[in-house]
Amino acid sequence: MEQLELKSTISVCQMEELTAAEQHLIELAIEATTRSYAPYSHFRVGAAVRLANGSEIIGCNQENAAYPSGLCAERTALFSAGAQFPEEPVEMLAIAARGTDGELTEEPTGPCGSCRQVIIESETRSYKKIRILLYGRRCIYVIDGISQLMPLSFTEF
Repeated sequence: MEQLELKSTISVCQMEELTAAEQHLIELAIEATTRSYAPYSHFRVGAAVRLANGSEIIGCNQENAAYPSGLCAERTALFSAGAQFPEEPVEMLAIAARGTDGELTEEPTGPCGSCRQVIIESETRSYKKIRILLYGRRCIYVIDGISQLMPLSFTEF
């Protein structure tokens, strides 16, 4: 039997190592955490996307007592972008989270599996990789394309 080893490349950096546009998008994601509706998990997530036309759109998680009727921050941002600008590719996606203590998480928080599949679909739709910025107080993960987080994905791109 042959084994296949899959590897991901993720850059680890500090805020000052990012471009001004990347820093701004992370700041929008952090702001979006304050708009989260998370009365059940108390885990507040914010996301911000930057489109090719320069538009920036935020999203935040929205929980619901009728689980799983809520929606993650990444999907609210990406779906809103698709509804408002269906022909504009997403260039960057920033994600930030606040833990149950209300503080921004120490480590970067990654998207759930459903959100990863939605990011794949966004890349497939535009035939362009999305630069993903995962914020944590200790460091920021910079990922060039969702395939680094979701190898062997269900896509034609």
